[in-house]
Order: sequence, then C-alpha cells, then structure tokens
Amino acid sequence: MTVSKAAVTTVPLHPLLAERWSPRGWDAGHELLDDQLTALLEAARWAPSANNSQPWRFGVARRGTAAFAAVREALARGNQLWAHAASALVVVAAETVGPDGAPRPWAAYDTGQAVAHLTVQAQHEGLAVHQLGGFDRDRVSALLDLPATVVPLVVLTVGRRDSAAELPEVLAAREQAPRDRVPLDALLLPVPADPAGEALA
Repeated sequence: MTVSKAAVTTVPLHPLLAERWSPRGWDAGHELLDDQLTALLEAARWAPSANNSQPWRFGVARRGTAAFAAVREALARGNQLWAHAASALVVVAAETVGPDGAPRPWAAYDTGQAVAHLTVQAQHEGLAVHQLGGFDRDRVSALLDLPATVVPLVVLTVGRRDSAAELPEVLAAREQAPRDRVPLDALLLPVPADPAGEALA
C-alpha cells in the first residue's frame, strides 16, 4: 500500500506544493510529450533572477537516445540504478559570468529558483522531478562542451511516477516512507535589535 506523501503543514498549502515529492520509481514506458517538456522549460524561463540575468542553462536528453545514455553514465552509480527509467534527464547549469565579463554572484541561487518553478509545473503536468547532485561534473561539462563559466549544478530526472517500479530494497523503502521536515520554528532566525536597543518592527 502506498503511503501518502502529502506534506503535513501548520497551515494549508497549495496542492501543487504540498503533494510534490521526489520519487525514484519511474514508469519506464512513459514518453514525455513535447508540450509538457516545453511547459517545464517555460516555467523555468520565467523565474526571477538578479537584474533579469537569467543565468540558467538546460541540456535535455530523452530516454532512448545516445545523449541520455551518456548523461546517465555520468551519474553516481547509486543514481544509475533507477535513473535509467526516467523519461528524460535534464542537465541544469548556471552561467556564472555575464557576456560583459562581470561575475554573476547570484547565478546558482537564481538557477535554483528556475528549477523550483520547473518542479511545480511538472506537478501540474502530472509528472515528477528528482534532482541529483551525484554526478561527474567534469564529464558532463565535456559532454555538453560547456565553457568554464557555465557550471553544471544538478541533473534532473523527469517522468511519471510508478509505485510498482522495481527498486533495490533500501530505495523501495524510501519510496514508502513518509516525508518529513524540521519544524518551522527551527528555521527562523532571531530578529535583531537596532543600535538603540529597540526591536526592529
């Protein structure tokens, strides 16, 4: 029986946020539609960024292509065990220096926002995304012929969940485990006092 993955929150959240999670069990027969892929990338494209710099870059490889196989081979071995069934692998990189040669200190932050937008759009499309930090960045950079100023940050596995997908036992257990987060109070920083000793409003 599948355990509910809906977030337990102190106040109600939009279902696209509350029900989003990162599966490893993919429907290996699912094909990502062109319109769905475009919608995901458009959602990312319209994310906010510092000075509207839009530093995010995406390399898309669909399952069954040579590009997909090459990106999969660059993943950590543990990720290769299940990522092969995803409908697509998306390399996400950040352009850390602008065309004028000026550094973009917020490029990674902004690219993270773009990916967050993409994940919410995926949820709307009936899809899911699992973000992977475990991959060979040098190998991916060489594969995509990236300049030194464009840095791979993450590989996204994109597809349709399959609760019946075969996974190694330890990963199957994670699929069934409820989601959790640290309490909200633990994330809040204390509000500092102003130099006069009065609390800031």
